[in-house]
Amino acid sequence: MLADKGYDSDAVIALIEEKAATAVIPPRSSRKTPRTIDRHIYRDRCLVECLFQKLKRNRRIAMRFEKLAMHFLSMVLLGRILIWAR
Repeated sequence: MLADKGYDSDAVIALIEEKAATAVIPPRSSRKTPRTIDRHIYRDRCLVECLFQKLKRNRRIAMRFEKLAMHFLSMVLLGRILIWAR
């Protein structure tokens, strides 16, 4: 699971590990015993966040005007196609 420093707490990390997943959360600077993370995987998080930022430029997706999940997914896919085609 990729997350930012805001989710760096022992309770959240324990919950992630309980689900048999790997937590890729950078430690806060105030943590007494910093954990190690895979920096290469954490850098990929930027790609996902930039995609969401580009998708939310479209008001129809950001405000979720589509009531049905299938229609909303269609709008997200259409937005991804338009971003990819640029």
